[in-house]
Amino acid sequence: MIMTTISTELIEARLNATLAPVRLVVEDDGARHAGHPGAASGGHFNVTIVTPVFAGKSRVARHRLVYDALADAMRNGIHALAIAAYTPEEFNNLPR
Repeated sequence: MIMTTISTELIEARLNATLAPVRLVVEDDGARHAGHPGAASGGHFNVTIVTPVFAGKSRVARHRLVYDALADAMRNGIHALAIAAYTPEEFNNLPR
């Protein structure tokens, strides 16, 4: 497998282009996983994405949309991806 370096900017660009989020936060969580056996095979990222595209979709369907947008990066550079996926209404109703 050819390993490439995946950046938060690449993840943001792909998700912006495919899911048109109204809010998107991508965090590189790799430093917390230094020394972890899987860390050598790719980066660790956290994504919070808010888009109307998720309306009426299950959690699994939402995650599939994110994975589809990042398909090649998931195979070559992302080892772990934590996803928090919301519609705008759901996000606005989260406790603050």
